Amino acid sequence: MTSESEGTRYVPEFSRYIPTPYDPVQDPTYLRVWGFEKVSLDYWRAWFAVNWPWCLVISAVYLSIIFSIQLYMRNRPPLVLRKTLALWNLFLAVFSFFGTIRTWPEMIHIFKQDTPLYDRFHNSVCQRTNHDQAAVFWGLLFTLSKAVELGDTLFIVFRKQRLIFLHWYHHITVLGYTWYTYETYDATSRWFMVMNYMVHTLMYTYYGLKSLGIRVPRAVAMLITTLQLSQMIVGVTVNMYARYLKSVGSDCLIPKSHIDMALIMYGSYFVLFGQFFYNAYFGARARAAKKNI
Repeated sequence: MTSESEGTRYVPEFSRYIPTPYDPVQDPTYLRVWGFEKVSLDYWRAWFAVNWPWCLVISAVYLSIIFSIQLYMRNRPPLVLRKTLALWNLFLAVFSFFGTIRTWPEMIHIFKQDTPLYDRFHNSVCQRTNHDQAAVFWGLLFTLSKAVELGDTLFIVFRKQRLIFLHWYHHITVLGYTWYTYETYDATSRWFMVMNYMVHTLMYTYYGLKSLGIRVPRAVAMLITTLQLSQMIVGVTVNMYARYLKSVGSDCLIPKSHIDMALIMYGSYFVLFGQFFYNAYFGARARAAKKNI
């Protein structure tokens, strides 16, 4: 599914929303693109247009496995897995760090344009202009990584830790949303990707240090959860802006159904993360833990 000739971009007949050629990808002057980052955006958008339903299969298998393991481990001692867990978390921390430093420059470039601030914000949310090849590659890995990150839950169930609804709900909904919307390549995903990479860099570093037995101040955990809540607020704000533009007939290249999906997703995350934050740091269990210190 590659271009037939230079300047000709392939548009699959099965495209759900795109009747015209895909937006061009730029070779940025502000960032050196590495050789392995030069993947075909057209190919992968077409691939996800056909193969996104596999995320539903993956999610079903994932849920079946984790709850089956919970039953299997009920009368068995928890596994330690300290070294394996440390390697897993540090791998995802390094991956997220590189994702951050390779996608953040595009966002900075957009906001450094010599235009009014409103126009810069609008372009970052509603247009795919100034999209560079490095962000294409790390955006693809970001989408694929949502399937890999399901592995987080295996450590929880094998170590017999408490598996909360927020954990597996967050995993399967992010996987479903990113795979389903990749073909339309919504501009709002630029915000979601950069924010998620940044937060995950800190989060997996924190988990990696803890799994190595390194004592990390409680304030760091509170900071990470606060950043996660902030991420949800930004996600809702960005989508509310896009939703408003669609309602008044203004130009914003995002399907309305995708905006509504994102609003439900981010809104539910905000409620669940807010509940988790309160219970973890201010609820009865948290107060009891403080008394025992």
